[in-house]
Amino acid sequence: MPKLGMEPIRRDALVKATITEIGRAGSLDVTVSQIAKRAGMSSALAHHYFGGKEQIFLAAMRHTLSLYGASVRGALSTVKTPRERVEAVIVASFEPGNFRPEVVAAWLNFYVLAQTSDEARRLLRIYQKRLNSNLLTGLRPLMGDAAQHAAAGIGAMIDGHYIRRALHEVEEDAEGAADIVLEYLHALLEGRRSVPQ
Repeated sequence: MPKLGMEPIRRDALVKATITEIGRAGSLDVTVSQIAKRAGMSSALAHHYFGGKEQIFLAAMRHTLSLYGASVRGALSTVKTPRERVEAVIVASFEPGNFRPEVVAAWLNFYVLAQTSDEARRLLRIYQKRLNSNLLTGLRPLMGDAAQHAAAGIGAMIDGHYIRRALHEVEEDAEGAADIVLEYLHALLEGRRSVPQ
């Protein structure tokens, strides 16, 4: 008979173990048994809580998205201007906890899974819409009609840094990646200022 209250603890351990194992393997080519072993439990218990490998991966991505969302909300809680809002979203996207190698590997594999899984695709769309919305809220007062194009460019740069980091094409740390995207934002805003309104 399982102890009462252990299910949330075990689910959390399995989710964290999933992210670690994906990071170790660099792909979704990990087994429920490997995940369960990393979490210190049997694969039967992992199957009991999640049903299968895809459900464990999806739970891991929900967890990752939840942490990312909390980082963005925390960063936005102190902003006062539209520009600060956009900068805060960019910096939160590269918060060190979000840009750890195993989390980056999970993101890359999340994109891969979204090609074949309706639920993963739905979660990815939610993330993309929230990112775009957060960027647009700050960019519209600064750039007017050009805000949508700028938000798409910034979003692509953020995702691109994750992909390049996962593929080991760059060794930038979180701060270095954020600085590149911030420089892009500043160049967009400076270019906007030089155009007669």
